[in-house]
Amino acid sequence: MPLQSGELGLRTLSILLSLLVPAHPTRSPDCGGILTPSGLSYLAEVSKAHAEAVLRQDLMAPTAPDLMLSSPKSSRNQITSVKVAELSLSLIPDAGLRLSIDVDLGVTPAPATGPLSILADFHMEMNPEGNLELVTSACKPTVEEMQSTEEMERSTPRFSLLRDLGNGGKEETEAQICLEVSKFLLSPNEQLMSLTAPFPVTPSCQVQYVPLAAPMFSKQGITISLQTTFQVVGMAIPLPISPVPFSMPEPVSSSPSHLTLAFSEHFYTSLFFALELAGAFNMTIPSPLTTATVAQKITQMGSLFQEEQPVVLQAVFRSSPRVVLEEGKASLKLFLTVHMGTGAPAFQSFLSVNMDMSAGLVLSVASTRMMISAAVTDHPGRTTMTAPGRQRSRFLSPGVLSEGIFLPHISSFTYTDVNIVIHKVRKKTFNLPPCYV
Repeated sequence: MPLQSGELGLRTLSILLSLLVPAHPTRSPDCGGILTPSGLSYLAEVSKAHAEAVLRQDLMAPTAPDLMLSSPKSSRNQITSVKVAELSLSLIPDAGLRLSIDVDLGVTPAPATGPLSILADFHMEMNPEGNLELVTSACKPTVEEMQSTEEMERSTPRFSLLRDLGNGGKEETEAQICLEVSKFLLSPNEQLMSLTAPFPVTPSCQVQYVPLAAPMFSKQGITISLQTTFQVVGMAIPLPISPVPFSMPEPVSSSPSHLTLAFSEHFYTSLFFALELAGAFNMTIPSPLTTATVAQKITQMGSLFQEEQPVVLQAVFRSSPRVVLEEGKASLKLFLTVHMGTGAPAFQSFLSVNMDMSAGLVLSVASTRMMISAAVTDHPGRTTMTAPGRQRSRFLSPGVLSEGIFLPHISSFTYTDVNIVIHKVRKKTFNLPPCYV
């Protein structure tokens, strides 16, 4: 329902007043995630095809045979196939990741070498644009030398990939292979950039997850701290300071989950604060009452309205909505002033009632979105008069969060097999095995 001019004024005033809220002098997280060793193994498994494609594209390129000279006088060796036999990722506590990859190369004529093995170390840093970026720290390719007979050595030029690949010898070859390894990171880094993209919540409200620092690496996994920012009509909203410092929950070693997300109580309160400023709540509510039916209870109404007119309800927040997390449940507290009046030609209030409402929140996850639905469970009025019971749920418009709110994610990523746990310690935890599409 379109907002009336009075409501637009209230919305504008709310936004202007919100800008007077002092920003936190230092940035602090209100949510975060942990990629577990199990999730890292999953990433390694689905990355084999990408690594193989990168190696195959360059090592089997038309110009590649020029680098396959075992000696200036020998015949050329041609790489005819590239297959990644093994690829694993392991954690280096307080440092980063280690990539171990075994590559089977088909070479003509057949070489006297075994598989190509590559060890590379990565760390993660924040670039000047505020995006996370994987960077190669070290790279070491090796080839297992196979024993050959004297007859083989006399009849066939010995092919050693690292010693003779390229006119520059071993060092040039290692540099060439490590260059291919660095190309592995192009796609992951593009995906990491999508993590910080603004996601729509409503047509006028956006959410963005901002990394506060490079992730921490430990035996338990990769931990990243995020700060949520909201924009309403393109303008960032300074949010109130969280009364409780946020910290990630301790990883459960026995958990099979790939990824654990945690959201604080402050995150949810900030979300509904942003929705309030964006005008996402239905604030003008039709009523079955008329001035004549109200006059049956309030006799003065007869002298105020000579002709029968429909009665409408208009709700204004006395203070911002607040989310409370308890053990096993979450609730939304609404603090409203409901004005009862007529709407033509302009809204004219004849009665105001303070009303506090409590709505239970039901959380679920679909693809990359968290779905939040609400059911009014309590509405203790501050006066003896309250809004008609049939109108209670109308204060929570069915259009609010009908599409859900985007969770932190990168492109080509979905959440599956979601387990949601709500803790009283003001943490919200998801155990989310991821699936790449």
